[in-house]
Amino acid sequence: MIEQMKKIKMLVMDVDGTLTDGKIYIGPQGEVMKAFNVKDGYAIKHILPEMGIIPVIITGRTSAIVEYRAKELDITELYQGVSDKPEQLKKVAEKFHLTKDQIAYIGDDVNDLECIKYCGFSACPNDAVEEIKQCVDYVCNANGGDGAVREMCSIKFITNNKYR
Repeated sequence: MIEQMKKIKMLVMDVDGTLTDGKIYIGPQGEVMKAFNVKDGYAIKHILPEMGIIPVIITGRTSAIVEYRAKELDITELYQGVSDKPEQLKKVAEKFHLTKDQIAYIGDDVNDLECIKYCGFSACPNDAVEEIKQCVDYVCNANGGDGAVREMCSIKFITNNKYR
């Protein structure tokens, strides 16, 4: 696992169930709320750039809340409303001239499966569906929206010789 993580130049993340707990709150006027974990945010905004890792979000849903959160975290590679996640992932890899081995992916449900299989390193939150847990390189101790992304970033952080 450590050798795989040393190669990573990009972290691709799902949103619902990964960066959030998967709950979507809808009020009578249609407003939607999602909760994000500040520890995940810190890792994305501060730890990943220190290691030269590009943060990317690819999600099937479209949400102004996710757009706002991405701006807060300086994520410029945000792809929402994506019906074919693996195809979008390949386009992003080409854009940055990265190989599969240089990309890590974290997701929680079956629509993430092909991306998980494509990447050089994959992880999921502890509360991911069983099919995903069986396919990833690492199952986080933390649940989605509760620090799973931070946990995954910390694995890379400790494998980076600069921080040993």
